Amino acid sequence: MKDNEIIDLYWARNEKAIAATKEKYGNYCHTIAFNILHNNEDAEECTNDTYLGAWNSIPPQRPNPLSTYLGKIARNFALNRYKQYTAQKRGLGQVTAVLSELEECVPAETTVEQAVEEKVLVSVIDRFLYAQPRIKRTIFIRRYWHLWAIRNIADTYGMSESKVASLLFRMRNDLRIFLEKEGIML
Repeated sequence: MKDNEIIDLYWARNEKAIAATKEKYGNYCHTIAFNILHNNEDAEECTNDTYLGAWNSIPPQRPNPLSTYLGKIARNFALNRYKQYTAQKRGLGQVTAVLSELEECVPAETTVEQAVEEKVLVSVIDRFLYAQPRIKRTIFIRRYWHLWAIRNIADTYGMSESKVASLLFRMRNDLRIFLEKEGIML
């Protein structure tokens, strides 16, 4: 089923929308949640919460692309659950490591002004990423959006872990410079 047909089902408040979403994007959402939580049961709960989140937000939203919209919902549920676990001294530390790598490049959203400027920041980061060669862009997204371990990225692309870490380090530095040139001060 095409994304626009699934979205039309949500707008019609037809429960088949959830089944269609699960069929087309269930594994995708589960993978995102699992990469953060490293627990199948928790990832499954976040995936189910994603369907409910989509049900509650469509309408009024008409997301394009649907995959990114669902991925963001799944990621947010998983990150919230991760925060609960780390507050309880539970977790594997992977999420903290990934997010701390980016904190020098991208400011944390701590003020109202920063929240308002989020769309500008997203647009600038998108321009930066789309100016990169496809493989670099994909590696960056897999690390910082999907929260893949460096080891998994290295295995997937047939690179050494040190090469992947070096590539990501250079990209973060390039991103920091790009953000500063665009007037986003860190």
